[in-house]
Amino acid sequence: MITQQEILQLLHDTESYRVERTTSKTNTDKFCQAICAFANDISGNGKNGYLMIGAHDNGELSGLKVDDELLLTISNIRTDGNVLPQPVMTVEKFSFEKGDLLVAEVQPSEFPPVRYRGRIWVRVGPRKSFATEAEEKILMERRLSNIHTFDEMPCMGTTMNDLDIDVIKREFLPQAVAEDILVEDKRPVEEQLASLGYYDLRYNCPTNGAIVLFGKNPERYLHGSYVQYVRFKGKDRAGDIINEQVFNGNLCKELARIDTFIETSIAQKRPIPVSVLREETVSKYPYWATRELLMNAIMHRDYQTNAPVLFYEYDDRIEVQNPGGLYGKVSEENFPNVSDYRNPFIAKAMKILGYVNRFSRGIYRVQKELVENGNGEAIFDFDLITAFRATENVSQRYFEEGFGADTQENGQETPKKHPRNIQETSKKHPRNIQENILEAIKDNPFITRKELETKLGYSLGTIKYHLSQLVKNGVVKHEGSTKAGKWVVIE
Repeated sequence: MITQQEILQLLHDTESYRVERTTSKTNTDKFCQAICAFANDISGNGKNGYLMIGAHDNGELSGLKVDDELLLTISNIRTDGNVLPQPVMTVEKFSFEKGDLLVAEVQPSEFPPVRYRGRIWVRVGPRKSFATEAEEKILMERRLSNIHTFDEMPCMGTTMNDLDIDVIKREFLPQAVAEDILVEDKRPVEEQLASLGYYDLRYNCPTNGAIVLFGKNPERYLHGSYVQYVRFKGKDRAGDIINEQVFNGNLCKELARIDTFIETSIAQKRPIPVSVLREETVSKYPYWATRELLMNAIMHRDYQTNAPVLFYEYDDRIEVQNPGGLYGKVSEENFPNVSDYRNPFIAKAMKILGYVNRFSRGIYRVQKELVENGNGEAIFDFDLITAFRATENVSQRYFEEGFGADTQENGQETPKKHPRNIQETSKKHPRNIQENILEAIKDNPFITRKELETKLGYSLGTIKYHLSQLVKNGVVKHEGSTKAGKWVVIE
């Protein structure tokens, strides 16, 4: 970290490509843009950049008092998922006679271009602006020379024909890049993907991450890139197999299927009367916690092996196991307080698509939700070396309320109480979900997916999946841009 003497020297120098001064405490957009520009280091000198909060343009201190809230706000910029790939930065408070100074020190990224909400910011002299095409190309070439992770390496032998271009254009690019920039971007899809880290221009082929995320047949090149679900009867693998599913397409499609499967087949929500006018919902396995554990396994797994992610359900628990143990600087002692990414570009895409929320925070919420639902905390197995396993015990509250006593051949429990639960479950049938979506679209053709999620109570992944099925089957179509278009029901 920079010293106090170095800070004083930078304060009295003219503002340059390495320094941004501001007196604002609340302009988060400005802070993020500056951090993004420093991380891109368009000058290529490899020196750190400094965002100084509490100083005027002439270097005079503004008399700011730095509190914990401001420190937390700036520190969270690194992990809130808006600046991607994540910048390497430190934040520190310096106290002077005329006031405090909050300094965010940002290291040049090894994987540029770095984007803030889909836009590439660079710093040219004392000003910052959007990157030109030439500047973006420089950053792309710099990233290619720094490849370290498997998901960004070229998948030799593949071409653009191995990717689902429709999915890329319809599902991914509109969420990865700001709408106005995407409209103006007339480059080929190869160059658009290359700017995001999913295409290698040197070898003229998609990256391994692109095959996993958008490939027509990912298993052809990465043999273990699928999720295997098995429902065993009993408490170990010696029991009969009651149900099994394989999720083996590209992640852009399969994540929505997995999301829906967890919500409709694994969670098994039941209402519990609390009073005459109020009910609570208890799940066999809470939807969000189970989804988070499985999404983490998909995101952090080792894609160089032939082993799949295992999603095994027994009478008393669920086990999620991914190939590849703890990665990088993560250890048994510091988990889950420290995070590192075996597949940073797959992780970035999953964040963009909405399947990963805030980096480094999910496990805490998982444990909280499991405890509140009566499952107890998840158990993490660190002893497998070449794999990582999370175990989620079945909810005791679920069984105490009389559910799950009788198991049918398909592995689904027949409730002994509350007959209306059968009606509740029927609402989750795919046909009924699609009917509800259609009704909402007829009422408001301009409704967004997020508004459908709020209105109907289904997860965003479920909404995305069933909308894609309705489009695929020619029931509805979407006209106009992703954010401002409308739905048309085809009669």
